[in-house]
Amino acid sequence: MKKEARSDPRCAFKTMPLIRLINPNTSQATTRMMTSIARSTLDSFFDLEGVTATDGVPMILDAMQLAASEQGVVDMAVVDKNRLSGIIIGAFGDPAIDLVRKRVNCPVVGLCEASMLEASAGARKFGIATVTPRLVESFGAKADSLQLAHLFTGTRLTAGDPERLVASKERLEEALFHAVQECFEKDGADAVIIGGGPLGQVAFTLANRFRQPVIAPIPAAIRLLVQRMKDWTVDQT
Repeated sequence: MKKEARSDPRCAFKTMPLIRLINPNTSQATTRMMTSIARSTLDSFFDLEGVTATDGVPMILDAMQLAASEQGVVDMAVVDKNRLSGIIIGAFGDPAIDLVRKRVNCPVVGLCEASMLEASAGARKFGIATVTPRLVESFGAKADSLQLAHLFTGTRLTAGDPERLVASKERLEEALFHAVQECFEKDGADAVIIGGGPLGQVAFTLANRFRQPVIAPIPAAIRLLVQRMKDWTVDQT
């Protein structure tokens, strides 16, 4: 019976499951972009809602801003929490993920966690390509907390101001292309993660430009969350 429930999401859930995607940034455009990507990855059986921080910054760029977003993430997670079957924290630093897990009765995943777990599958070495130099230290800490530090080849950064770069899809794609290339060619990565929720759309394009795996964080989070939701539901029966 458990095997059947795990093979088909419709067998694991009595009603349509609702996933909440939390954007710790204040940019509603970013929320729309992330939810669009998430919906394209999800089976139509699942419902999805995106929520946006009302306080903070349009794009989290450093550890202080990441820490400052935590209370807002918790607040967005607990509103009508009994309606939820799963939560995605849509910032690559996974702010407040442990706090949220203590406050809700459903699986919670973060973009960084999900990406690292997927990138490291089969003991692959993995790197990160991103635009936020002041968050690099947190990536290493996350790899260490997931016991993946031995597979993490490091982070390659784009040059220039992150917010100006993100404002131009073409410039962002080219800058990240070179960062991904360096992860593969100079660092020996077997897979590369595009590190950031606001970079989600470009991650899809870049994946088509490389033969090696390029991990888009939002689809990785959806895949991990759906599996954990099925496991969670089966364990409750």
